[in-house]
Amino acid sequence: MATRVYIVYYSMYGHVEKLAEEINKGASSVEGVEAKLWQVPETLSDEVLSKMGAPPKSDVPIITPNELAEADGILFGFPTRFGMMCAQFKAFLDATGGLWRAQQLAGKPAGIFYSTGSQGGGQETTPLTAITQLAHHGMIFVPVGYTFGAGMFEMENVKGGSPYGAGTYAGDGSRFPTELELEQAFHQGKYFANIVKKFKGSS
Repeated sequence: MATRVYIVYYSMYGHVEKLAEEINKGASSVEGVEAKLWQVPETLSDEVLSKMGAPPKSDVPIITPNELAEADGILFGFPTRFGMMCAQFKAFLDATGGLWRAQQLAGKPAGIFYSTGSQGGGQETTPLTAITQLAHHGMIFVPVGYTFGAGMFEMENVKGGSPYGAGTYAGDGSRFPTELELEQAFHQGKYFANIVKKFKGSS
């Protein structure tokens, strides 16, 4: 039976979605792994989103909280709002109380990826504060660490991401993930999928 890795994300302007797509490719490159992209529900009205200049959502399916239990491992992705995950993703996690009571996510590996507006905008505080959600569910946080190698030490160009997970900078919205940031996202997907596969194989 295939190892199921879910990549669950929220993306208002497409930056996190770009990372999610590359993470999905990385996870799917592992033999025996079935990766799937999911979006969390939007909480803002179409009118508000239009005023904010947000593009239409892609056709990636919307996940319900109970569907999280079907995964063997989950990567969560979201943009930053004031150094923490956005309200849309927090609202989704707030709806997982039933899973928490039944301990249906306990013991499942989980990872995090993210987008921030600036270099001081939360590339580390965002995953750090998000780990509390995983801890309360009893999930096992899988950081990417420094397994990405030399790319983790890039100093000549602006690069998002950290040992906690893949990341990008959106700036004023016009900057999209660079090739190096996408490479780290692919790496995270592949690295995470291999770990989830090992967990499942040993259980």
